[in-house]
Amino acid sequence: MTEWSARDARREPSDRRDRDDRGHRSDRRDRTSRYEDRDRRDRRDRRDYRDSRTRDRDCDRDRDRDRRRDTDRYERDNESRRPPAERRSLSPPPRSPTAQPNFERSGLLAKESNSVNGVALKYHEPPEARRPRTNWRLYVFKDGKEVDMLVLGRQSCYLIGRDRVVVDIVTEHPSISKQHAVIQFRLVTKRNEYGDESRSIKPFLIDLDSANGTSVNAAAIPKSRYYELRNGDTCRFGGSTREYVLLDESAAP
Repeated sequence: MTEWSARDARREPSDRRDRDDRGHRSDRRDRTSRYEDRDRRDRRDRRDYRDSRTRDRDCDRDRDRDRRRDTDRYERDNESRRPPAERRSLSPPPRSPTAQPNFERSGLLAKESNSVNGVALKYHEPPEARRPRTNWRLYVFKDGKEVDMLVLGRQSCYLIGRDRVVVDIVTEHPSISKQHAVIQFRLVTKRNEYGDESRSIKPFLIDLDSANGTSVNAAAIPKSRYYELRNGDTCRFGGSTREYVLLDESAAP
């Protein structure tokens, strides 16, 4: 074998590889161009579809506008041919006043917040409610005999009634309401003739609009109003024969 033939024999595989590489590159370019052509066709189709949808929508809008215009023209022509007494107004009817929102207080929030174990309280303490500085005693008498004694002073008000869930002083008589009355301690400010102020905490009794009322010293007190209690006053609730005598410990000898 000559020198030139041996050299050609060695170069033949590399030439074949070069030809194969060029063929692969051309195939990749062909595939890439096909993909790009397909993407361009897809984008063009989507654009044509959007344009067609837009044209259809515009046509529908124009068609509806023309239909409404023709209908209005037809109604006006018919109304113009009628006698004046039979003509009707083409203007829209007046709108009825819509209900305005009501932002006034309904009391539901206060009712929900002023409840005990799901039972709504009928009474709300006033801003001047205070705990007494000294204890008061409430003696309970029945048929002239003392049957119980309660110390008042740990809280500013005491609810009286038959509902054991919420009341502080339980009464069993059926004529007494579930929430009958309240003994409320309030801060009272008095001014003398010289302009000097004196403040003191005093007990008051209020009837919670009960069915059978409340009496102090055998006299009925007005409902839903504070009635000042004094040392030694006797209270009765409803038709019960029990008497509740209020005494101030600080005034005891």
